[in-house]
Amino acid sequence: MIKLYGFAVSNYYNMVKMVLIEKGMEFEEVTVRPSQESEYLSLSPMGKVPCIETEHGFLTETEVIIDYLDSLGLGPSFYPADPFERAKVRELIRYLELYIELPARRLYGDVFFGRPASEAEKESVHKELVKGFAALAKLAKYGPYLAGNDMSYADFYFLFSVGLVTRVTKKALNWDVFATDPGVKDLLNLLEKRDSVKAIRADQAKAMAPKA
Repeated sequence: MIKLYGFAVSNYYNMVKMVLIEKGMEFEEVTVRPSQESEYLSLSPMGKVPCIETEHGFLTETEVIIDYLDSLGLGPSFYPADPFERAKVRELIRYLELYIELPARRLYGDVFFGRPASEAEKESVHKELVKGFAALAKLAKYGPYLAGNDMSYADFYFLFSVGLVTRVTKKALNWDVFATDPGVKDLLNLLEKRDSVKAIRADQAKAMAPKA
């Protein structure tokens, strides 16, 4: 059985968790935070989450893990069968990672951890995100899913990256992405209705609840 290492609040952890649930695969969750301790570095060399433990050893990096899970042929695949359309899904994933989630991450400290960012930093991130969302709008189909009629792995990334980023843009930048591109909100709402996502949100709520 696959073991999934990470914690319920991590967006990348939840991407992998959603894949496992949607594919109907059995897995065990091992709660762990990012760490530079030697014991964890022996499992995840950069100390990041998520990572998975398989019968053959450990794997790190979300996209690598998802591709591995897909290659096992268990449950449905969320890649299109057509090679070009599959490449388009991977293209969307890269845009979400590099041009939306990564720039917004520079403001996570400001929004979530009480570490104020400078106005110059906010302005820089804003410029990058405007470009990122404009590029995404050119690639996204919202038909109703990001790549077309069928849900793909790009939607998993979209839910747990863009969903977080829209909170950052609103709080730190006073920018409502939903007003800029209504398709973003419609897709987020659609994905939130899935049973897999409801289960993940319930686990998140438990993890974030105040300890008695």
